[in-house]
Amino acid sequence: MKLIATRVKEYKSIWDSNDFEIGDITCLVGKNEAGKTALLEALYKLNPIISTDSEFDVTNDYPRAEVSDYEEDVSEENREPATVVEGTFELQGDDMEAITSLFGKKALKNKKLTLSRKYPDSRGSVTSTRTFSLEANKDESIKYLIQKANIPADLQKKLTEAMDDVAAMLDLIATVEATEDTKRLTKILKVIQEHDVSWYIYNKLLSSRVPKFLYFDEYYQMKGHENIEALKSRQESADLEQSDYPMLGLIGLARLDLDQLLESARTQDLVNKLEGAGNRLSKKVLQYWSQNKHVQMRFDVRPARPNDPPGLTSGTNIWANVYDSRHMVSTNLGTRSRGFVWFFSFLAWYSQIEKDYKGSNVILLLDEPGLFLHGKAQEDLLNYFEQELKDKHQTIYTTHSPFMVDSRHFERVRIVQDSGIEHEDKMPKENDGTKVFTDVLEAHEDSLFPLQGALGYEIYQTLFVGKNCLVVEGVSDLLFIQTVSTFLERSGRTGLSTDWTITPVGGSDKVPTFGQSKGTKCGYFD
Repeated sequence: MKLIATRVKEYKSIWDSNDFEIGDITCLVGKNEAGKTALLEALYKLNPIISTDSEFDVTNDYPRAEVSDYEEDVSEENREPATVVEGTFELQGDDMEAITSLFGKKALKNKKLTLSRKYPDSRGSVTSTRTFSLEANKDESIKYLIQKANIPADLQKKLTEAMDDVAAMLDLIATVEATEDTKRLTKILKVIQEHDVSWYIYNKLLSSRVPKFLYFDEYYQMKGHENIEALKSRQESADLEQSDYPMLGLIGLARLDLDQLLESARTQDLVNKLEGAGNRLSKKVLQYWSQNKHVQMRFDVRPARPNDPPGLTSGTNIWANVYDSRHMVSTNLGTRSRGFVWFFSFLAWYSQIEKDYKGSNVILLLDEPGLFLHGKAQEDLLNYFEQELKDKHQTIYTTHSPFMVDSRHFERVRIVQDSGIEHEDKMPKENDGTKVFTDVLEAHEDSLFPLQGALGYEIYQTLFVGKNCLVVEGVSDLLFIQTVSTFLERSGRTGLSTDWTITPVGGSDKVPTFGQSKGTKCGYFD
């Protein structure tokens, strides 16, 4: 099952985001306060990997300017609870196989499933309900169900004639001797009688296949140390902190659980498993982390000491350290750069998700994933998305950095902007708030800046910069050299080799800076 489109309404800064398409990798680009995070938060609640995160709260989530009017309208039954998020999914081969094997190839009118989640109903329901929409062909489904059943031909004929009345069909089946086939047919028809074919297909065949959403932002980062007893207590009471998830992922990667950390029968077994987890994560980090290739992850479990940090002075602690082989020192993970901590924490939790949900469908929602990364490290992260995630999980991420926009795939970009911020005059509700666009002509220039930056960097890298670069002062020099080179070639003499790219930099004072910025060997000629 694949998410192909989504829409968010009446949530925080969003009145109506518009429908927008989702691909294998989707990049939500916009300036600060545009509403990018709100879009991911709402989508996450559609089917979160942490089930307790599915609830919408009217007080906190409905647009503040009109929350009182909304609550009054719902309580007085002037309107229904608002639908906050819709997701349209396209059924894939294994989904269709599950349906067609029971109801035939004509069971569905199309391959689309739409899921939505509403605010709680203050008149009764205290939970955010999720609903579905699926266009099923009832007659064709029941006809196929009858044809495939191993029942007498005369009963098949009577059931086919009575297809419009499921109750009558059940009465007919009750007149013959009960077999496994008639029992199975009766069971399915009773569900269809109480609900309908669409309900059966979704709840019995598809609901377990709906992708889970994993949301990850800067708050899901390891602190670099944790008290194991406290972590175990939070886990048992289902009161985990956001930073606990990557730490538990790390422990799972070592093929251990919290009890084993506390009660390991043999020290060397524990050491070996922690080293193995460190080695696996180190290899994965270094594969896509070009900032420092001399780091290794090391983990340690030891009794607490009186002068350890607050919360770690009793019981047993686990420590995550980074060993730098160049400087031959270890530092706690929590003291490393925020970009490194983010990348490592994500890999730790993601590794556990891959293990726990192997064979299942998980969609990744990454909020500002490159926020603390150098531009080159952001390029590493894009390569990680492309090579490690794209074929396994759909990935939706937000950014305002030009270096997190893949210039090879501008078709993945969706522009996010808050129309109310861009206009001083009050706007009608249908035009106000956060909107998502694919057409650049509809976007404000501030929202387009990351795209312009990405495009400019790509042009700089490919159009004007080659392996061998002849840097000149201005465009007139470029034209002069090209003209002379062409004249020489037409005269049978040697012109400038095509291995050289002529690059005007806009002034003689910029030539040294340009050469240094490329980090290559330069020769200067006056």
